[in-house]
Amino acid sequence: MYQKLVRKEVMGILEKEVGSFLEKFLTPIEKIWQPSDMLPDPSSDDFKHDLEEIQTYAREMPYDLFVTLIGDCITEEALPSYESWLMGVEGIDQEEKVGWANWVRAWTAEENRHGDLLNKYLYLCGRVNMREVEITTQYLINDGFDLGTSMDPYRNFIYTSFQETATNISHRRVGTLAKQSGNGKLAKMCGVIAADEARHAKAYKHFVAKILEIDPSEMILAFEDMMRKKIVMPAHLMRQSGQKAGELWGHFSDAAQRCMVYTGQDYINILKDLLDEWKIEHVKGLTEKAEKAQEYLMKLPARLQKITDRVSTPDLQFQFNWVKS
Repeated sequence: MYQKLVRKEVMGILEKEVGSFLEKFLTPIEKIWQPSDMLPDPSSDDFKHDLEEIQTYAREMPYDLFVTLIGDCITEEALPSYESWLMGVEGIDQEEKVGWANWVRAWTAEENRHGDLLNKYLYLCGRVNMREVEITTQYLINDGFDLGTSMDPYRNFIYTSFQETATNISHRRVGTLAKQSGNGKLAKMCGVIAADEARHAKAYKHFVAKILEIDPSEMILAFEDMMRKKIVMPAHLMRQSGQKAGELWGHFSDAAQRCMVYTGQDYINILKDLLDEWKIEHVKGLTEKAEKAQEYLMKLPARLQKITDRVSTPDLQFQFNWVKS
């Protein structure tokens, strides 16, 4: 007979393994790269040459690609919102020095380097109106977000599995396109960030897999609920000066779609990968309601594909305040 478990109870079971999660999915601070490893050293004799190289390649970057890089940086810089959200999830006690709270702090510490690196790069590149970027970043943190997860750990882990994978794709694609134009320094920066995101995605997918073993019906129902709502990106309330919250997001998404950094097809592919990763089709011992959710999830990629195939991306570029004219 199916027995519904309390979320906090399941989180308590997994919390005993958090130490191994830290070792498996995160890198010791003394060993991991730092932003200064990737950026020109102001005390070096080569600083002027390195700076000129960064600025030359930045000027040559296609507009939509450059805007996507800036938006990725802003998304990373809104980290305070993400940490405070996760600390409030049911089963996480932020006053604890170990367990889930330790995971959130350690994950945040790794993520913090991403915004630091990209922000300094954009400052040095000379093509960015940094004040406008800073305004967008402050607005994004100030406006907060609603991911549709509430404080449910199951929904939050579904979300982070999806979102960390999407972030990996975005950074990796920007790096690949930069490398194709000869911009090796930016390619390396995006590459190391993408590698971090891949590890983090792997962690959250592992958490979901573990919960599927313990409480399969409730996890399947949480997955269905998140996909019915649609996964929104953490910067979905993005705006620039003079705008209302969320007004800029569509324009940013269009830019990312036009330069093929992150597309509607990527959304579908991530969903397919998660269905395969968690073997959703083969999960057994479900309630009748969860079985219907399972069926919905397995049919969803085909439904989304039909919609995506009919959607066109606007060709007209939006003029972002972030980019110097």
